[in-house]
Formats: sequence, structure tokens, C-alpha cells
Amino acid sequence: MPDTIVIVGLSFPPGGCSDLHAALSQVELPFNPLRLALLIGWVYLCAYFVQRANFSPLVPKGYKTVVNVATLFTGPFVLLALFLVDTARRSHRSREFFFSILARQIRHALEAVHSIHLSPEDHSVLRLLDSSGRSLDEIYGHGDAQHGDARVLDLTQATIGSALARRASDILIDPRDESIYTIRLRIDGALRVVKELDACTCRALINSVKAVAGMDIAERRRPQDGGFMAKTGTMTASFRVASAGVLQGEKLAIRILNKDAGSFTLAQMGLPEKQRAVLQGYIQKPAGMILICGPTGSGKTTTLYAMLNEIDRFTRNVITVEDPIEAVLPEASQIEINTKAEITFAKTLRSVLRQDPDVICVGEIRDEETAEIALRAAQTGHLVMATIHCESNPTAMIRLLDLGISSLLLSAGLNLLISQRLLRCLCERCKRPARLSDSQIDAFQKKGIDQGKIFEAVGCRHCDRTGYFGRMAVCDLMVMDDAVKTWIAKSGSPIEWLRAQESQNGLAGLRKAGLKKVAAGVTSLDELKRVVG
Repeated sequence: MPDTIVIVGLSFPPGGCSDLHAALSQVELPFNPLRLALLIGWVYLCAYFVQRANFSPLVPKGYKTVVNVATLFTGPFVLLALFLVDTARRSHRSREFFFSILARQIRHALEAVHSIHLSPEDHSVLRLLDSSGRSLDEIYGHGDAQHGDARVLDLTQATIGSALARRASDILIDPRDESIYTIRLRIDGALRVVKELDACTCRALINSVKAVAGMDIAERRRPQDGGFMAKTGTMTASFRVASAGVLQGEKLAIRILNKDAGSFTLAQMGLPEKQRAVLQGYIQKPAGMILICGPTGSGKTTTLYAMLNEIDRFTRNVITVEDPIEAVLPEASQIEINTKAEITFAKTLRSVLRQDPDVICVGEIRDEETAEIALRAAQTGHLVMATIHCESNPTAMIRLLDLGISSLLLSAGLNLLISQRLLRCLCERCKRPARLSDSQIDAFQKKGIDQGKIFEAVGCRHCDRTGYFGRMAVCDLMVMDDAVKTWIAKSGSPIEWLRAQESQNGLAGLRKAGLKKVAAGVTSLDELKRVVG
């Protein structure tokens, strides 16, 4: 046995591992590992910022090479300069304060970071499927996509996945100018910008959505419609897509259909007990029409499904006519409208009447023929539920009369009118007592409302800095009793009386219902004013 151990030209006396460790600790490395790690990180960071600067619309084409070289050495400093220049340009163009725009852009960046709820593992299992069940990879024609295509597919899936994770109801992709597109999400009824993309990248994203939705990607001016599905794990979501050519490019609107509508009930709507009892009473009647009115996005279809869930579909033949079918109702026959195949509301309603229905659900009344068939069906022994786009109950009747429906048919068929809006609920984690003016305090005291229970929005991480989380319905019910029906049937010009009712009452019923929610601390005065006025 030798008396010494030789390692890399160094000799150590025998003495075990402790002596060897002590000896090795005296060896000086020719480099600092921490400095090497920082250098490698800086190189990769600079390479990333070179790519960002290369796609920046602020850099002229002739100077891209110079800017890329400068960014390669200076890293984020060039990109920071470009960011400040872009902010200054926006400030000059909109005449808004520089620091206000800067604060808003930083806030949007933070919101984008907070919005990433799905992990990369979740994004990888999110699959976009067309109506025939083909995935986006199969539509593009290759499972091993090229790098550019794979990046676009990942961006498309991430955009859809983020919208689902944030409970969005709509995704809007539209051009801000010739070089920048914005992606906005409608969450709880309010739009917010979540991302800005360069035009080239966003056009590729739009084409991938149009491809999976069965639309013509070569046609950018003519309006088109389509639809697709998304699957991740056990969850399936359906989407409706509409495109249109606009001034500086192409606009895309993606509606996320409410997958929970099929299991929604009246109890979950948050209606007062009195209103819910009235609704349930008319739902159990064998005949008559229940008409729900409100603007787009006011929850009319969800309320329609909630009423259908109150019906015993085993003992009553329920047939729905929808455009499109938003949720599956067990034990119900659901028919989807397809205008290209000449399957319209009017034609489908005529055939439905020959199928022995007890309950008929009409997704939307759009024309005179559909309105007349539905009202006659309600008059001849069927329970008809329908929706119509109108502001209030009186304007719904005015629209039906303007469509050409006779006052006699209207009075005989219509039983109940429901005007509806959706109010955002205050976030329970961050809401605070509202700061009211003296006039507001006096007004609440005269009405006997405790102003201490009135809250306002603040904003926290849970509610995505908005101060609101979730929505609830407020309704105004107009019962068509015998006195009202007789007056409308006998009146020579009921439109004048209805217009007078609209000017006198209008949305008063909705305001009163919304004010009760404000007094209960569920929503805020600002939200009530935003939705109802």
C-alpha cells in the first residue's frame, strides 16, 4: 500500500474522507460558478429580448439588424426604451397623462400573469376539436408540426384555456391598428384587455381558430359563422365563432356557451321567494306563453333552461328549438337551427306542432312568422317559453305588435313577461362599506334602508382586481292578468298606452329589484347604475 494518495497531481496523506475533504476545500476553481450561471442567464435573456425587439412595430425594417445587435448586448434596456417610446406615443395620440398609461400597461401585465391559472401540463391536455371531432393538429395536417405552426397552435390553446380558467363568456380578437391586435375577455359581463399581439402572430391565431371552427381562412371580408369544442380531462366546452372584416383587418368574436346551463335551477338564480313562486306557478300551467326579454348577455337562455329544469320531463313532452343548442337537457328533444339547410325557427315550429308537444321552448323570436306560430301554439293548449331581445316588458309587447301580431292574439296567448338583467356580485374577500354622499344617505334613510349594509368594490387577487366575482339575475315580472288582456284586446291602439307605460315605468321594476340587492350588500350602487341606469 502506498503512503500517499495522488489525485490530479496533488498528494494527500492517508487519513480517510475527512482529510480528503479538507484538502479538496483548499483547491481554487479557475471560475466563479455563480458568475457563470449569471452569464448564461444573461445570454438567454438577451436572446429572448432580441426576438421581442424583432417583432416590435416600433422598429423600422431598415434598422432591425442594428436594434437586434444592440439588444443582444444590452438585453432588456433596449426593450425598455421601446416600451417607453410606445407609451409616449400613446400619450401623445390620446392626450392622456404618460404615467396613467404606464400604470395601466403595468396593471394589464400583472393581470396577464395572474390569469395564468392553468399549468403548462393543463394546456397540453386541452384539445380543440371541430364539429367532426378532428383535433387542431389533424386539421393542420401534421402531428409533428413545424416550429412556427406549433407555436401558433400552443398560443391558440393557451388563449382558449386562459379564457375558460377565468370564467370568460366571450373572447374578442380585433385590430387596434395595422400592427397590433388586442385580445379581450368578457368576464362577469365586463370587457378587459388581457393581451396585445403583433398583427402577424394574431392573424395566424385567427386562422387557426377559423380552421377548427370550419370557416374559410382565405375569406377575411365576408362575415362567417362557425363553432368548435374544447376538451380537457372530463370537461367539455362548446364555442360559437363569428368573424367580420373591419377597417384595419379582421375581427373575431368567440362566444363560450354556458356548459352549466343544463343543470341550472331557479333556486340558483337568487330571485326573491315571491318572484320564484310566481314563476313556478306559471311553469306548471298547461298552456300560455312565458316570454323573457333583455339585451344580449343578460342570461335569458340560462333562465330558460332553469325553467325547463322545473318541469317533469318524464311525464311531459318537451321540445326545444334553439340556435345553437347550448346545453344538453335529458329527456328533452332538442332541435338546432341551421339556416344553410333551410331549418328555420318558423319551419321547425310547424313540424314541432305535429309531434304532440306539451312544452315548446323557442330560443329566440326574431320575426313575425315565428312570433305568430308561437303565440297560436300557446293559445291552442301548449306551454310555450321563448326569449326576445328587448329592453323592458312594455317594449317587448311593442315589438310584437310592430312585427304584425294582432292585439287579440297577443292578449290571448301571452301569460307572463320577464325582463331580466345580470348584476355582478361583490367579492366577499375585499368588499368594504361604501362611502356615500349626504344626499345618498338622506335618500336611503327616507326609504328605511340601513346604509351600513351598503358596500363598494375594492379589488383583490381572488377577483382579479375587479372587486366582483360571479353574477346574479334581477327580474321584473309583468303578469298579464284578465284586466290587462281585456284592455289590450279591446284597445284600438295599445301601442300608445304601452309607450306611455314605458316612459312612466320603464326599468323601474328592475331598479327596485337591483336596489334590494344593493341594500343586502350583494352588489354595489355603481354596478346597478352601470347595468340598469
